Amino acid sequence: MPGQRLARGVSRLLHSMNHAAVTEFVPRRGLRVDLISIGPRSEVWIIECKSSRADFTSDRKWQGYLDWCDRYFWAVDADFPTELLPDNSGLIMADPYGAEIVRMAPETRLAGARRNRLIRDIARIAALRLQMQNDPEAFSGAVS
Repeated sequence: MPGQRLARGVSRLLHSMNHAAVTEFVPRRGLRVDLISIGPRSEVWIIECKSSRADFTSDRKWQGYLDWCDRYFWAVDADFPTELLPDNSGLIMADPYGAEIVRMAPETRLAGARRNRLIRDIARIAALRLQMQNDPEAFSGAVS
């Protein structure tokens, strides 16, 4: 899937910046972000990966993501028509092997209570995913 390939490259960039990224995260019911990351100073970034014009124009929920991050980015490949993207958001050019921030997103700091809850939720989901990877039988209902 093209979006997943972009997410892989963006995850590599975030890792190089000392961010911890989680893919396909649900900050609240009805919203699912492609990538959310926590930086070294607890900053929260959301990155939406768009693989085509149609993918972007069909996304009607992205503005709801702004309330769940300090910085919001679009990640696209070199062929994407970037003039479609809002200027008041960040821009990352990506491929499956890496990414580069072309335009830094403006910062809008999360409220402390929301940040704390969000970081706890991200940590819980990341830990559960790791546990599922390490012991898939425990999550399949199999008894051993």
